[in-house]
Amino acid sequence: MASKTAKRTALAAFVLVVCAQFVLVARDNPSVPAANLVYANAPANVRTVFDEACKNCHSNQTTWPWYSYVAPFSWIIAHDVHKGRSQLNFSEWNTYSPKKRQEKLEAICEQLVNGDMPDGKYLLIHRSARLTQEDREAVCTWVEGAR
Repeated sequence: MASKTAKRTALAAFVLVVCAQFVLVARDNPSVPAANLVYANAPANVRTVFDEACKNCHSNQTTWPWYSYVAPFSWIIAHDVHKGRSQLNFSEWNTYSPKKRQEKLEAICEQLVNGDMPDGKYLLIHRSARLTQEDREAVCTWVEGAR
């Protein structure tokens, strides 16, 4: 009896996982010239930090890995990217008011220093996004000069 229940449960779980693949999520990358990125003219080490640790969630230049097409990971990744872009989108930097740019620059440094960014989930898979103290200081020094 337990074996029959286990088989039915496994079959139901399999059907659920297969059906979940048909729930589509938006994985868009609106086009924006790279020159619009706030850090386009930053020093190479700062650009590297932004490219490896920030760009995937905070720009329109997201690289969507293969697992971003597999539910339920696709839902989580798309949600995180859309949320990240809504908080700060480097690709839309030129649309922000000077006051908003100032606030965003201050928030970048603050979140890096506090260890709030990059997000822990992102760091689990993207080891190159792990920042050293030197990386954090380089970004904050650049932020100070960009104000």
